[in-house]
Amino acid sequence: MQPSFGEGRLMRYPMNDNDLKWTIEDEELLLRTPVYDVLQQHEIAANGMVGDYITIDAPDWVMVIPEYKGAFIMVRQWRHGTQALTTEFPGGVIDAGETPAAAAERELLEETGFKCGRLVPLGSVSPNAALFRNRFHIYLAEDLIPTGVQDLDDDELLTYELSPIHEVLSAFGSGEYIHALMGTALALYFQYRAKEKMQ
Repeated sequence: MQPSFGEGRLMRYPMNDNDLKWTIEDEELLLRTPVYDVLQQHEIAANGMVGDYITIDAPDWVMVIPEYKGAFIMVRQWRHGTQALTTEFPGGVIDAGETPAAAAERELLEETGFKCGRLVPLGSVSPNAALFRNRFHIYLAEDLIPTGVQDLDDDELLTYELSPIHEVLSAFGSGEYIHALMGTALALYFQYRAKEKMQ
């Protein structure tokens, strides 16, 4: 017997992928800000259902995992959303016309003063597929060269520090280690290291 879901509607399992798709019929810009646009999408499902959904259109983001002498280089900064200090990997917005790799090297140098000798792409994911249209790119930076010079934006106040890898892992999810996307970066980092050991 098939399960029943709400108001007597019956759903069949497994469903074909095409049965799950929605198509955008119309789109309206609700709000434009310096960092993202908020859109309302009028969509229709394969079975004829219609609905209006809010999405956020933002530039792609990048995060860099700088590994240096058995530690991660972490940045500490004030986050306006949580009104608190966070400790996280360097990263930021990818500029128009900039590749994710170039943005990773730029953000690393600007925020920490370290040049990257070797950059390894770890993955590209959606920061939140329900709301965001953009992508989030993660890189591992190795063979780092310290320059001792940061190049921060006018409104950036941050410092950097070396943190042992095991301490970052054990602290994540508590205290200042609350940046959720950093958890994704850590997962891809350990996935990469596990694959290395199997080779």
